Formats: sequence, C-alpha cells, structure tokens
Amino acid sequence: MKSLLVVEDDTGLRGTLVTFLELEGYKVDAVSTTREALARLDSGHYPIVVSDIYLDERSGLDVLEAARRGNPGCAVILMTGRASMETVMKATAIGAFDYLAKPFELDLLLETVKRAEKSLEPADPGDEETDIDDLPETELIGSSPAMVDLYKKLVRVAQTGATVLIEGETGTGKEIVARMIHKSSPRASMPYQPVDCAAIAPSLLESELFGAVRGAYTGADRDRSGLIEAANRGTVFLDEIGEIDAAFQTRLLRFLEERTVRPVGSSKQIKVDVRIVAATNRDIAKMVEEGKFREDLWFRLNVVTLDLPPLRERTGDVRLLAHFFLKRYNERYNLTARLTESGEKELDSYTWPGNVRQLQHLVERLAILAPGGRIDAAAVREAIQAMEPRDHATETLADAEAEQIRKVLSATNNNKSRAARILGIERKTLYRKLERMGL
Repeated sequence: MKSLLVVEDDTGLRGTLVTFLELEGYKVDAVSTTREALARLDSGHYPIVVSDIYLDERSGLDVLEAARRGNPGCAVILMTGRASMETVMKATAIGAFDYLAKPFELDLLLETVKRAEKSLEPADPGDEETDIDDLPETELIGSSPAMVDLYKKLVRVAQTGATVLIEGETGTGKEIVARMIHKSSPRASMPYQPVDCAAIAPSLLESELFGAVRGAYTGADRDRSGLIEAANRGTVFLDEIGEIDAAFQTRLLRFLEERTVRPVGSSKQIKVDVRIVAATNRDIAKMVEEGKFREDLWFRLNVVTLDLPPLRERTGDVRLLAHFFLKRYNERYNLTARLTESGEKELDSYTWPGNVRQLQHLVERLAILAPGGRIDAAAVREAIQAMEPRDHATETLADAEAEQIRKVLSATNNNKSRAARILGIERKTLYRKLERMGL
C-alpha cells in the first residue's frame, strides 16, 4: 500500500481528499501547513505528495522542493485555485509530477495519483528499450514490399520529365514523394514550388499560378509573376488537385498542352519549362465518371501514377518511422525519450487512420509527455486515446457524470453540500441530478 502525504489548509477539502483516497486503498497522512509538511518529509518517506500551492508564509513549491530533495523519485502533485503561467512553469522546472486546477473531480485526482504510482514502479525487465542504427535522413522510410515497389518506380520516373500523379490517403506522405522526385531529377538545382490547391480560393488560383498584370483586378497595383513562371526549369507540385473547379481545370489543361502561361489581364503568352507533379487523396477516376473532373485533364496528369500505400498495409514500417521521428524530436527538444519493445508492439497493432502524419504527431507527443521519457505500451495507449475523437468513448457523458457523483457522495459520507462544492456545482443542481439518477 502506497503512503501519501496530503498538504491542504482547507479543512473540509482536506478531509474529503483523505476520505476519498483511503477508500481507494491508500494510506494517507494529512497536514495543513508548510511547517508540518516539511517536518513530515524530514521524518518520513512519502513516494507521493499531494499539496496545495498557496498555503501560508511558504508555498507548495517549497513542499515540492523539500520532497524532491529528500527523495528525488518522489511524485508531487500540486493543486491550486489560482493558477498562473509562472507557477506552472516553476513547478514543472522543479519537477512536479502534475498540476491540478481547483475545483477538480475526484476521479481526476485518482487518475493522477495512479499515474504517479505507476511511474514509481520499476520498469518491466522484459520490456527493453529499443533502438535502430543507421536511420535514413529522409522520412520516406520503409522496407515493406509496397514501399520497395514505390522506390523503384520513383527512381525511374524521377529521371524523366514526365508528369506524375501521386495518389494516396491523407497523411501518407504525398508531398514528401513529390520532393523526392524533384531532388532525384535533373531539375534538382532549380526551384521547387508546392501549391495547395485546396487552400487557395478558386477565384485566386489562376492569378497565383499564372500571374497577373497591373489593373487586372482590384488591388493588382503591379505586374506579378505566377508560381509556375517563378519555378521555370524546376518543378511545381499541385497538391489536392481534385479540389480545383471546372473553370480552372480548362485553363490547367491548356497549360499542360501548350506549356505557356497567360497572366490574368494580359494577352501575352509566356513560354515556361516546368515539370508538374500533382497529388490527390480523392478517386479522380470516379470523379471523371461523375462528371466532376475533366477526362482529358486526367489523361494529361495521369502519365505516371504513384500509389502511396496506407500505413496499415506497410508491415514493419511503423517501427522504423517511430524511431526516425523519435530521434528528430529528441534532438529538437533536447530530450532523451526511449521506445520500448512493448511500445513498439502497441504502435504496430494500431490501424493508423491518419497514416504517417498521425504517427509523427503521436511520437512527438510521446517524446514530450511520456512518464520518465519511457515510451511503453501504456504510454502509447494513453496517447492514442487522448488523440482520438471524443465519440470513440465507450461510455456516455451522463454515465460518467453519474459515476462521478456516486464516488464523491461516498467519499463525503453523503454530505451533499460538500459534494456539490467538490463537484463545482450548486447544491440545488446536485439535487436535480440526483433526482434524474433516481437517488
């Protein structure tokens, strides 16, 4: 049974915390002043301390420093009703395990205490930390058959000037592939210009790509070259090509056929030499059948197609990518997070609906927040759950609220006034909720 020290000057709340934590199976000592807290820490060993910040002439930060000084492994949870950026930053710098804003739900405290308790447990000796030597410098990583096939096609097409259409789900790395095509081509030393077609208003897309002359539209106070002309002799990457409207599809087709651009408001055609690489997460062939995309434009774009496999079909690649991203974020944030075997297996078992981009964001989160910098199965599960949409929850909000109210009432010996205060609601509101619950 873990021993806890609770430091809280509010008599009612202190009693509630002690009762609640004891009901959950913890041995709890409680004091109301920093002087008593420091004396207890000098004479006893507490692996977990729960302390208010604003107490008396000294603060919970002094309690935190004393607890960590006497036991560097001590997990200190701070509470306050007057949070500020400065106190949070100082508490974090000193080594606080977590920081709870009052009023908080008792379940949140219990969850935090359990996390603190788990962080104190010795690591599973069978769950060894893993590493990979000689990681590639690019995140176009993978040794799965689908990726090897992609590499072969990419190398062959890069050496030509052919138009390329990259197809794949969101987050599979279409722009990375486009950049690799450019870097591996004879045009590598010339400009590479990415264009997100979905992010530019249809009325502005033509002028962005082809340019405009002075007076062509309101605000056009000078001649301006378009992105295609600016990338002359280089590569233009048209991302989300499936989002362009019918009018611009016609203009883009003309450009691909003639390789000339005509700035908006000008009668002059400008000859350009650029390679077009386009990408989409939509089924262009289906859009053609539905009349939403010009068939002749699709033929022009679809000279060579590269299909990017979703991460769930890339057996074995999750591990490589995870280590690549972990190395990146350790270096970026000056961290030493480590991935364990159980963490690898947990990452491998997930379906990754957001593909490589989702894995990248998850690893960044884990590198920063994993307890002790150790990324094991539990840390991965918690991070995945935190990043999933709320509607994936297995219980309804009403059920969760009812369970919370029951636990608070139990911890307060059915004292409804105290329970309402802990829950952060008025007593009459609590009575209405109890009536709906049939209690």
